[in-house]
Amino acid sequence: MSRPAGAPGWAEFAWPELGRPELAGPVLVTGTDTGVGKTVVTAALAAAAGSAGLRVAVVKPAQTGTDSGERGDAAEVVRLAGPATALTLAEYPDPLAPLVAARVAGLPALELSAAVDAVRAEAERHDLVLFEGAGGLLVPMGVRPSGEAWTVADLAMLLGAAAVVVARAGLGTLNHTALTLEALHRRALPACVVIGAWPDEPEPVHWTNLTELLPRLAGVVPERVGGFEPGVFRRSAPGWLAPPLYGVLDDWRSWAAAVAS
Repeated sequence: MSRPAGAPGWAEFAWPELGRPELAGPVLVTGTDTGVGKTVVTAALAAAAGSAGLRVAVVKPAQTGTDSGERGDAAEVVRLAGPATALTLAEYPDPLAPLVAARVAGLPALELSAAVDAVRAEAERHDLVLFEGAGGLLVPMGVRPSGEAWTVADLAMLLGAAAVVVARAGLGTLNHTALTLEALHRRALPACVVIGAWPDEPEPVHWTNLTELLPRLAGVVPERVGGFEPGVFRRSAPGWLAPPLYGVLDDWRSWAAAVAS
């Protein structure tokens, strides 16, 4: 499948709302849904920023599904990217939304103030703090002092964070991505999009979706790279991301030609 014609280059992408060319401080990594590749993208961001000389921390506010025996998200980022610091604030056994998982397990829900304090503390000691949500932007994460639920959107607002939205490449992604970006825009949170699993053999729908996402697109991570040997992953990560994310992918046309060849 040949690439779409007339697509702009990465150099035309910018975040005027940020007032700086690259991300720093607290940054939310969220997704349009669960299973879109947030953890691998978080690892890619950490690896690229680390390669650029930044001291990086990764914070997972809540990890669910711990009874599965699988490696947690923070541990997976450590394996792939080796950030300076990685921590998980709360863990729950069932693979559910964090607040729901806390209630089902009879465990304390994560308080919003605790999450804010933890990310701010890491921001004092690191150049970049990536905090990865669970599922999508508005998943209930824990409780406020009032007892009401909070989301990673609330956390990002309190931290003054920018957001990286991880999206699918396939059918349905345009609507899901637009809804997530609209919710971030309403909260005055600057955001970009990274495709979390670009297929080895892209079909027309993947190319057309990518073209539609270009105005906010800042990276394309290939599928299955989570299985890479860590050294290969860290060397490769900058090539998947645009310069605002500490990558070297600054020419869309060359990237698309290489992928389509």
